[in-house]
Amino acid sequence: MVMNYMLSEEEQMMVETARNIAVEKMKPVREHYDEKEEFPWEIVKEFAQADLCGVYIPEEYGGFGKGIMGLVLVVEELCKVDGAIALSLAATTLGTLPILITGNEEQKKKYLPDIASGKKLAAFGLTENGAGSDATGMTTTAVKEGDYYILNGTKCFITNGGEAETYTIFAKTNSSKGPRGISCFIVEKGTPGFEFGKKEKKMGIRASSTRELIFKDCKIHKDNLLGKEGHGLMIAQATLDNSRPGVAAQALGIAAGALDEAVDYARKRIQFGQPIASFQGIQHMLADMATEVEAARALLYASARMIDAGTSKRTSKESAMAKLFCSEVAMKVTTNAVQILGGYGYSREFPVEKMMRDAKITTLYEGTSQIQKNEIALNLIKESAAKSK
Repeated sequence: MVMNYMLSEEEQMMVETARNIAVEKMKPVREHYDEKEEFPWEIVKEFAQADLCGVYIPEEYGGFGKGIMGLVLVVEELCKVDGAIALSLAATTLGTLPILITGNEEQKKKYLPDIASGKKLAAFGLTENGAGSDATGMTTTAVKEGDYYILNGTKCFITNGGEAETYTIFAKTNSSKGPRGISCFIVEKGTPGFEFGKKEKKMGIRASSTRELIFKDCKIHKDNLLGKEGHGLMIAQATLDNSRPGVAAQALGIAAGALDEAVDYARKRIQFGQPIASFQGIQHMLADMATEVEAARALLYASARMIDAGTSKRTSKESAMAKLFCSEVAMKVTTNAVQILGGYGYSREFPVEKMMRDAKITTLYEGTSQIQKNEIALNLIKESAAKSK
């Protein structure tokens, strides 16, 4: 039982739908997809049939129109069972947001309905080998030639890579302008010159495809430019402001699922003639875990509501806080869940070892925990300076 967050009837319905899919469809196969490292297309079809793929997309483009809060609720519930399978939906959101935030009407009408219906997945192409936390260090270029841009370069660690049909790719259109020389493009799978490189072998989220994207003289029509030339970094920042709560929701869901497993095990595991849940040491661990999970949920929901309300031009600080706190809580809670289960926690017989492996990535992608702290501190300093004027 979680605190009452006064969810609307529609929001409660989305949570129940996601819970049913997680328990009935995902739970029986989560071990298979983790072991085989297969992309969960059969489950993605379930998401589509249940109208979960477009919860955050406006109704005029075929979505449910429930914004970031709707996304957060669905992702959290799915990730209580499996954070890797649910990532197909969350990562599609990341790839879609640049279109949703800065796309023109023609671009939105062309791409959003298929994503909302689940017919197509999306991916976000920002990271490179030499440009992780520092996106301005990217070397992928887009040179204008008539009505086309010619893309050359490589992206790495791209979630949904190879499986998605729609990609939002960042490239330098004017290297001499530094951060103002980056632009964003919509690139479709199958475009000549667009290939996929190696698939990463990962510690966790193994059901998710993480691939290299390779561009060799890839011609992209100027109509696929998002926003204006040189606005790419601003698009990326605005996207991350909106998408980081999605990662936070993934982390929260994993943590909440691990807590449930730990409580259930502690009630049933008998040692010294009594359930280990009767031992104060275990009780204190569970109490700390539950308090941290609920605190993370409160912060996440508040940040999601704030984004949807549109009352602030930028929500960088709040999104970073939610992502930072939820991901760190996920690591602590899953680690403690393994500890409570003891040897069984370290065994694949129980799901908490997988939850711990899956949780780690939430402290890394879409900005490491250290980058989140930089973002939070920078905004605090700016706010203080503005007040003192």
